[in-house]
Amino acid sequence: MSLSQAVPLDKIRYNEQGLVPAIAQDYLDGTVLMMAWMNRESLAKSLETEEAWYWSRSRQELWHKGATSGHFQKIRGIRYDCDSDALLLTIEQIGDIACHTGERSCFHQVNNHKDAPPADTLSEVFQVIRDRAINPTAESYTCKLLAGGDNKILKKIGEESAEVVMACKDDDPDAIASEVADLFYHTLVALAYHKVDLRDVYRQLDKRRS
Repeated sequence: MSLSQAVPLDKIRYNEQGLVPAIAQDYLDGTVLMMAWMNRESLAKSLETEEAWYWSRSRQELWHKGATSGHFQKIRGIRYDCDSDALLLTIEQIGDIACHTGERSCFHQVNNHKDAPPADTLSEVFQVIRDRAINPTAESYTCKLLAGGDNKILKKIGEESAEVVMACKDDDPDAIASEVADLFYHTLVALAYHKVDLRDVYRQLDKRRS
C-alpha cells in the first residue's frame, strides 16, 4: 500500500476546529519526537509529498516542517487510532532535531531538567553505556570492560555467544532470553568502545527489512 492510500481522508474524525492531533515518532528507535496539529489539507499534502505538513493554530496557516530550519520529516508511515481521531507518523527526522529549541525531541523536559526522551530498551541501555564511557566510576562493570579494551570486550562476546548456543541446544527459553540479553549488552559495549552509533546498526537492519 502506498503512503497516499494509508489514511482515508474522509475517515479521520477532526475536532470542531477541523483539526486532528499528529504524533511524530522516530522510525528507528521509536522515540516520540513531537506533537502537532493537522487538518484535512495538511494531511493530504503530507500524504502527497511524503513529508510532514502541519497546521499552525497561532498563524492560521499550513506549516511545512523543516522549511525554515532544514529539519524536514520524511514520512515512512502513517497510522490512525481506533477512534480515527489521532494520527501517528513514523518519520525520518532530517538533522535529528525535531524541537524548535534545538533538542532532538520536544519531550525532553523532566521535572524542569533536560533529559533524553525514552526510546527502545536497547537504545536506553546504549545511552547508559556511553555515559559510563564519558563519566567512568571505579565500581562499574561497564567501565571495567571499556578500560580493558578489545581484549576484554571481545573475549566476553565470545563467551556469551557460546552460552547462547548452549542455551539454544538445551531448548531452554528462559536461558536463551537471558544469554541473548548478555550478548546484546556486551555487543553494545563493543559499539560504544569503537564509537559506532547504535542507530547505524538500526539503519543496516532497516535496509534488510526493506
